[in-house]
Amino acid sequence: MKLPRTTLILVLLALGLGGFVYFYEIRGATQREEVKENQQQIFSFAEDDVQFITVTTQKLTLNLERNSQSNNPKWLLKSPVSEPGNDAIVSYLMDLLVKGRSINTLPTPVNQIAEFGLDQPQATIKINLKNQKTHQLILGKPDFNRRFVYAQADPSTQPNGNVNVLLVSTDFENAVNRELSEWKQPVALDEVEPLSTPDTPQPTPTNSQ
Repeated sequence: MKLPRTTLILVLLALGLGGFVYFYEIRGATQREEVKENQQQIFSFAEDDVQFITVTTQKLTLNLERNSQSNNPKWLLKSPVSEPGNDAIVSYLMDLLVKGRSINTLPTPVNQIAEFGLDQPQATIKINLKNQKTHQLILGKPDFNRRFVYAQADPSTQPNGNVNVLLVSTDFENAVNRELSEWKQPVALDEVEPLSTPDTPQPTPTNSQ
């Protein structure tokens, strides 16, 4: 029995839709779940545990300290200048350090880290906790499609001579590659002194004849 052309088209559409549902919804969901499971949190400390942060980039090295006297500002720049820090900028970095995850871990021979830009990193972040423990995140170069950045967290060499190279979000490099002025607390508009204008000389009145 030959199926009508319209019925055949509907059957083919149904088969195609069923295949899409299977590969995207079922199989795709399984793959997305596997990727999620492979992601590992980089650090396990909380934001309130952090006392000092040192950020070293190719442009500058700056030190930040939690303000023990006030929550406004919450962070103080200690060097290369001493003044209130930009809480929004520091909080952005802090959120990445506390919640950031690595999407993959690549066991790599220690003599090959130059391939990931980790021998001359674009940035190094050192975190000092209130309990005197320290952590370090080293940012290398981006991957081939610039979706992620190669990194090392608390780098150490394993007994087999390998080190763990992580793939982390490019948000990390955006968070630290800033000008010094961006780390300073913004000046409120009402605190800006108006520009002074020179006194305009008044014309000398002349006596009418």
